[in-house]
Order: sequence, then structure tokens, then C-alpha cells
Amino acid sequence: MPKQIDVEFLKQMLSSAERSIQSALRLLQDKKELTSKETKQLEKRDQDFKKKAKKLAVVEEGKIIEGVFDGQNMIGPDEKQYPIPANYASKSKLVEGDILKLTVEPDGSFLYKQIGPMERKKIIGKVIKEGNELIIEAEEKKYKVLNASVTYFKAEEGDRVTIVVPKGKESTWATIENVIKQGLDSSESPEDIDI
Repeated sequence: MPKQIDVEFLKQMLSSAERSIQSALRLLQDKKELTSKETKQLEKRDQDFKKKAKKLAVVEEGKIIEGVFDGQNMIGPDEKQYPIPANYASKSKLVEGDILKLTVEPDGSFLYKQIGPMERKKIIGKVIKEGNELIIEAEEKKYKVLNASVTYFKAEEGDRVTIVVPKGKESTWATIENVIKQGLDSSESPEDIDI
């Protein structure tokens, strides 16, 4: 029985590592397209997350790990990335900078819990297509969103959406709060909508 638990745990860790590598490759591709100013902002943000994460705890010989959500993954005190299921991040409406607790169960499964939410603000934006991805343009800025959110809300290019971002902090990622499919004609501005 213990060997089966170890095998399942190893499979999950390998799957997590594969997702982390894929995320890193996507980030590298995205960074090539950014201006040097944007790249410096992202590097500063990443450093801020790492500093914040270093103050957090690893308890019970690695069974409970606290970390900071970076928009896709949790950054642990060891600066490792722990993949967050996109469905959990979307449904929980996690934003960059939220503090999470990861519990590694005896069977190898990962359970995440939000323990320190960032202060948030909601803004209205528009879904646009950039390359093969749908992103949100709001307040003269472009935000990435998880594909799971786009799928869950059935958001399409041209839809207006309410997104949640960290209040008073620069962010690359946003989470979708709601999609406004009906009731906004071209003469109304987003501010006229009662949400």
C-alpha cells in the first residue's frame, strides 16, 4: 500500500512539474513580446512575490506549505512554483498576491485554501483576442485571464466583463467576476451599467 501512495504522489508531482514547465515556456514566449519597461515591471513583481513568500511557513515536514498566488501558480517560501488547478483559481476568484495554504494529503493529493486575500477592486473591460488567447482590456491595460474562467463564463471576443484585480497594485492577471452579454448597447458606457 505505501508503494502505491508513493507512486501516486510521484505521478502528481511529475504532472505538476510538467505544467510548471509549460507555464514557464509560455511566460518566456510572452516576455519576448514585452517591452523592456514591462519586463522590468514583471521582474519586480516576481521579486515582490518571492519576498512575500519567504516569510511564509512550511509545516509538518513539507505537508503544509504557505505561498503567494502569482496569477497561475503558488510561489512557496522555497521559491518553487506549485501549480494551482485552474478551476479552483477561477471559482475562488484568486488574484495576484493572495496568500494560500497547500496541504499535501497522505494519498498525494493537493488541497489549496485561501488564507490571506489581497484587497480587491472590480473594473469593467472588454474581451479581445491577442494571438490565440482571449485577454481583457480594461482601463487602458491588458490583463491575462485563466482559460478555465473564459470557458466557465462562456466569454467571447467582444463581450464586456467585470474583472477583479488587486487594489492599488500592478497586476498582469485578472479573474473574471461576470460576463455582461446583454443590455449594453454601443451608446452606453461601462460606467452606466448597474452591477
